[in-house]
Amino acid sequence: MHPFASYVLRSYYHATGWNEDNLYANLTRSSNAILDFTVPRGLHFSISKSPNSLFNTSYSMNAMPSLNGSVGYIFTSCDLDVKNSVNVRFKDMIERFKVYDQPRRPEGRPEEWLAGRRVDAREYLLYGRLYLPTGRLDALYTTRLSPTLQALVAAISDPRSNLSTERRSRGDDVSNVMISLQHDVGKWCTEYSWSADDGMWGVRLLHNFGRLGIPPDTSSTDGSQRETRPKRVDEEEATGGGLKGRVSAGAEFYFSAKEKSAGVSTGIRFTTLPDASPPSFQLPGNSSSPLSMVSPRGPPSPPTTITALFNPMMGHMSGAYAARVSRDLALCSRFDFNVYSYESEWTMGAEYWMRRTPSKFSSGDDESSSIQPPTIANSWEDVHGVVKARASTNSDVSLMWEGRLRSMLVSLGIVSDLSSRSKPIKAIGLELSYFSSG
Repeated sequence: MHPFASYVLRSYYHATGWNEDNLYANLTRSSNAILDFTVPRGLHFSISKSPNSLFNTSYSMNAMPSLNGSVGYIFTSCDLDVKNSVNVRFKDMIERFKVYDQPRRPEGRPEEWLAGRRVDAREYLLYGRLYLPTGRLDALYTTRLSPTLQALVAAISDPRSNLSTERRSRGDDVSNVMISLQHDVGKWCTEYSWSADDGMWGVRLLHNFGRLGIPPDTSSTDGSQRETRPKRVDEEEATGGGLKGRVSAGAEFYFSAKEKSAGVSTGIRFTTLPDASPPSFQLPGNSSSPLSMVSPRGPPSPPTTITALFNPMMGHMSGAYAARVSRDLALCSRFDFNVYSYESEWTMGAEYWMRRTPSKFSSGDDESSSIQPPTIANSWEDVHGVVKARASTNSDVSLMWEGRLRSMLVSLGIVSDLSSRSKPIKAIGLELSYFSSG
């Protein structure tokens, strides 16, 4: 489940029109949501409050296995529509499998001029969190330099003096500052980063093949034109038989002069079209997803994502296949292999959404309303929980349930090792989250 700070950050990206999905770092995001979910450890509580649309506070506490906590503050320059934990869309709080919408060129807010001077301020977000009793401090600052350019500065400061003697002799420090510059034009997205701790420079690049998404202001008009366009005789035969989608390819390169080391990796992703998932959370409601232009019978192929990664220096290869086989069930499989050590691992996972049972007697039940098909928005509103399961050839099995109980969001999970008879349960945890606004 997303922490409250991550939820606010995603709301900020949504309000400013920035697409965080169009990054090389998120190339395997769909499969990771099923196979790499984080099971809570121990007992965790978090309470957050949004007194207004610009300022947010968050308090968290870990009661088990050790007692500690943290206090966080978030300030933004733009108004955010932060919901309560009671009425927030449940799927917006869960890292889940979905086929993301077509990439588009980001568009900034319209300029505001007064008496010949530009009065609109640059959009930014400030975040800080202090951990107790360790005194560790995390900070994040992100701002929009232009419609297609965004800068991020992340910092961490830990005054703890429990570093080993070896690390002290090398002059290592747990404090670090990292600067990242992201340039997104829709078809291309480039990210430049620098880390002060090890002096590492990095470049990430992602290229999307095919056409870009339609801008939000023209999606409604173009969509109506496409709906009224007569269908060709051979159109059904051209789209049938096989998966139809788009391809994205990217790579990353990083170099550290201090550590005298370098690294490189490359990856490719295939996602199906049309997008049978609801429009991504970061995009406006009038999305240009082909979902709005398909027939009520559904898409010709199930939502599917296929990814492949290769790191030639480490010799690591990874391939993943994820698909939604029904309305509430998504399956994923991943195979990892190292060409140098010949070590391999096969991981399988599933994601099942739990829905409320529709009421047998509803108000205003008539013949006309009963024959109307449910809308996409209503189909997601009756979701009240999700069950995730993961198993791999290293004998680890994880199971987690996330849902909403009254006004709280709850996560309950367990990690077990089937090969160990003395300690079959490695970890178990419960997380409770509550936040309000206004």
